[in-house]
Amino acid sequence: QVVIVRSDSGITEKSQLAGRIVAVQTDSSALAALTGEDAEEENLTLAASFASLEQVSDYNTAFLNLASGAVDAICMDIGVANYEIDARGDEFVMLGEHISTEEYGVGFLKGNTELRDQVQETLFEMLSDGTFARIADEWELSDCVCLTKPYTPAEGSSDRDTLIVGFDAEFPPYGYQDENGEYVGFDLSLAQEVADRRGWELIKQPIDWNSKDMELKTGAIDCIWNGFTINGREDDYTWSVPYVDNSQVVVVKKDSEIINASGLSGKTVAVQADSSALAALTGEDAAEKNKKLAESFAALEQVGDYNSAFLNLESGAVDAICLDIGVANYEIKARGNKFRIIDTISAEKYGIGFLKGNTVLRDQVQATLEDNVCLSDNAANSITGENETDQAEESFGQKFIFICGRLLSGVGASLAIFFLTLIFALPLGLLIAFGRMSPVKPLRWIVSFYISVVRGTPLMLQLLVVFFGPHFLFHVNTTSQYRFYAVIIGFTLNYAAYFAEIYRSGIQAVPVGQYEASFILGYTPYQRFTRIIFPQMLRNVLPSLTNEVITLVKDTSLAFAISYAEMFTLAKQVSAAEATIVPLFVAGVFYYVFNAVVAFVMNLAEKKFDYLGKGKQ
Repeated sequence: QVVIVRSDSGITEKSQLAGRIVAVQTDSSALAALTGEDAEEENLTLAASFASLEQVSDYNTAFLNLASGAVDAICMDIGVANYEIDARGDEFVMLGEHISTEEYGVGFLKGNTELRDQVQETLFEMLSDGTFARIADEWELSDCVCLTKPYTPAEGSSDRDTLIVGFDAEFPPYGYQDENGEYVGFDLSLAQEVADRRGWELIKQPIDWNSKDMELKTGAIDCIWNGFTINGREDDYTWSVPYVDNSQVVVVKKDSEIINASGLSGKTVAVQADSSALAALTGEDAAEKNKKLAESFAALEQVGDYNSAFLNLESGAVDAICLDIGVANYEIKARGNKFRIIDTISAEKYGIGFLKGNTVLRDQVQATLEDNVCLSDNAANSITGENETDQAEESFGQKFIFICGRLLSGVGASLAIFFLTLIFALPLGLLIAFGRMSPVKPLRWIVSFYISVVRGTPLMLQLLVVFFGPHFLFHVNTTSQYRFYAVIIGFTLNYAAYFAEIYRSGIQAVPVGQYEASFILGYTPYQRFTRIIFPQMLRNVLPSLTNEVITLVKDTSLAFAISYAEMFTLAKQVSAAEATIVPLFVAGVFYYVFNAVVAFVMNLAEKKFDYLGKGKQ
């Protein structure tokens, strides 16, 4: 039950309703929440402070009264409130504070359990196949629904075989890649213990943190378990109970003159995008002192990950970093104590985030955490960083070879993207070029529009659409296995459009006389294209194709947008775990060498097709 006021009323909180006229629907939950026998004392006191509490017959009348000024506020159901506010424009607003909460059910005649069971079972089926979620989404009530099917597994059995945990692989000590290329960390050790005790296979799925909500909503992951802050996100997910008390702290270089947070005035400060530190400084629920602190900064820079933040701090690009204390302690130790913590700006709690309403899986995981002491030695070592501290000091050469070995699997993934994209995009581009030059106008228009969309939007966005689109458009849940296919589909569709325009320019560059001569000599259209037009077209477009192929080598790194771990993504993960920039340089060497090989091969092809000697000037 919520409070609605006019946008220009000046009322921003419930306490300002004292002395005001408030309307409720007769015999409604809002009336019961304010005046009923079971009403909370706080609400009874609030209602007693009103100038009057008016009862109206329906919500339309209530809104007419509010719009005309006859009443100052309305108390009503949040679902109806959202609908009415949306339908009536921006004339009304909802206060952030709620009056009460309640649950809706279907009411049957007392004792009619037969019909109740039939309807209930059908609702459960709708919940399982996604129909219930789709209908809730159609009516903009996804944030309100709470239907879950009771968990009643047979003795010794389980209703699932796997647990897919989404995590940021650049977030030590909670989740990162170790020296053996395995994903480890405090949270992953907890998840592994829970999965083992319930007989599940744990699938550790690194994700792009900015896409975590889409990963969860599409079913690509089952939960977010990665130092995930509850504070400020309480209503966005179904949460486990908190299991870590965490704080946001300020880190500076060891030789910095800054000794506390007040010394950050006029300084440049870095935070991770969409992080708790950013929320603590600029969020709606941020403490007033933190908002003032943020306003005093010369700039508040947002970076993609903590490794980038420390690189910025070490190079002097920023003066301080705000981040989680657990990560701060790990990074400071791993980087040779070149940094120090100077102050704490906020406290928070970590929990496991599940899809809103998925209390079944939450309860299973929660019960395992509560009923068993599963903080193993490995988990404790992961959060304190003890696994890394006893390692012998390595020479640069040893570390370089070690890092190269770590990146080999990523190199294979990047090469797979590169070659499969060429295999599919080169012939597809030729077909699209034919459509672009087709005498059939509708086909030409469709192909032109497709090329315009592909060339006018970022490849990263196209990858997101290909991977998450099936869920949001057709309500089909995506899987981790689909990631690779989505990468290849997205890259193929993108590069085919560019290749098509290159082919078209090459075909149109062939002199008209070549067509006329082939016609006179009696060549069929197929013979004309394959023996005369295509060889000349290929010679014309090879330089442009070379540029696109070289660009493709570098664009493979964009696969990270849908959490596919290619070589550059692994380089960032290793860089975060090893607290060094060397993996990024190794990645740069790989791209340069591979592009040099590609350029060499394409140059040989150009010489092969330069049968007219145009290049020998």
